[in-house]
Amino acid sequence: MSLSTLKNRRERGFFDGQFLIAMPGMMDSNFSRAVIYICAHSDAGAMGFIINRPQDLTFTDVLLHLDMIKDDEAIVLPPHSRDLPIQTGGPVESGRGFVLHSDDYLSESSIPVSDDICMTATLDIIRAISKGNGPKRATMLLGYAGWGAGQLEAEIGSNGWLNCPANEELIFDRSLDDKYERALAGMGVSAAMLSTEAGHA
Repeated sequence: MSLSTLKNRRERGFFDGQFLIAMPGMMDSNFSRAVIYICAHSDAGAMGFIINRPQDLTFTDVLLHLDMIKDDEAIVLPPHSRDLPIQTGGPVESGRGFVLHSDDYLSESSIPVSDDICMTATLDIIRAISKGNGPKRATMLLGYAGWGAGQLEAEIGSNGWLNCPANEELIFDRSLDDKYERALAGMGVSAAMLSTEAGHA
């Protein structure tokens, strides 16, 4: 699913607002131990963001790259802005930035993802965050994960993913190292309990 499809969708799909948690047998290194927040799902496909992959970048680095600040201006950024987490959202359009955030910030380009969470992919939110006027909760992601029509359903059917309702606290939690285990624990399972092979009766 493309970003334009997300913007034009009329109703929410079955996996919207759900977590995908990679099974231990996941062969694609892009998604090994991944926790993905699904933003849109329809007959056309699905898209979402990995929420437990760190990036070797800071928000200051992003602002410098975009020429929004100069080196000597970095020290005057609000502390909350300096600490904004930057993550790898997925392998599609990996050079493009997206911000998942609480719904207390909205612009014309913001797209509601759930009742409480929005996604904005334009520079206005970057400017707002840098000035301390951004959303209360946010994380920036570079790239996203996308699936074509029927692809995600097939991967779930072949035991590639577990799915469960998303937890907003986990989406914005800045502790990434154990987020995979905590997402599983939210379902009442541990990685050790999971089989790497599908168990079809």
